[in-house]
Amino acid sequence: MTAAQFVQTGAYRNVLAIGADALSRWVDWGDRRTCILFGDGAGAVLVSAAPTNHLLGWECGTNGQDSALLRLAYHDGRYGPIDMNGREVYRFAVKMVPEVLEKALYRAGLTVSEVDWWILHQANQRILDAVTQRLAIPATKTVSHMGAYGNTSAASIPLALEATATAGLLQPGQIVAIAGFGAGLSWGAAIFRWG
Repeated sequence: MTAAQFVQTGAYRNVLAIGADALSRWVDWGDRRTCILFGDGAGAVLVSAAPTNHLLGWECGTNGQDSALLRLAYHDGRYGPIDMNGREVYRFAVKMVPEVLEKALYRAGLTVSEVDWWILHQANQRILDAVTQRLAIPATKTVSHMGAYGNTSAASIPLALEATATAGLLQPGQIVAIAGFGAGLSWGAAIFRWG
């Protein structure tokens, strides 16, 4: 969304949006609640100027009051390992991701059935399944590469986008919905036309 705004204002013709995390350095390898969930990854998306605006709708938010549910703790001048209340993060994600997607769809003037591809943050398969079930999204339109990469955090959406495009599934003119969430707690979604 930020990259699109730089392009839409004419400040830049091309913006590279990068999502990268090296979370393996921040997990406690003795804590099975987190160490098996977070991986390393990097992905990027090039947003370029076009004669028509391809960003159709977006929405985002944050709630700092719940930041303790997922955080990198800082004590006495040092960062500690990732700390997460998995049950509460799951509840947060399955509530807020569908909500933010519905708001972005509303801004775009589109319905769930008009979206060709749903590329959501690849946090875990249970969250993907719950979100798609709540919005009645067909599994055939939902991208999941959890089995291949796990949770690569900020890189998960760019990596899933690249895998879908490389497989020849993502065609110019198709409508794509993306949504992510994370520490903070924060969340966001965008609806755009590919091409």
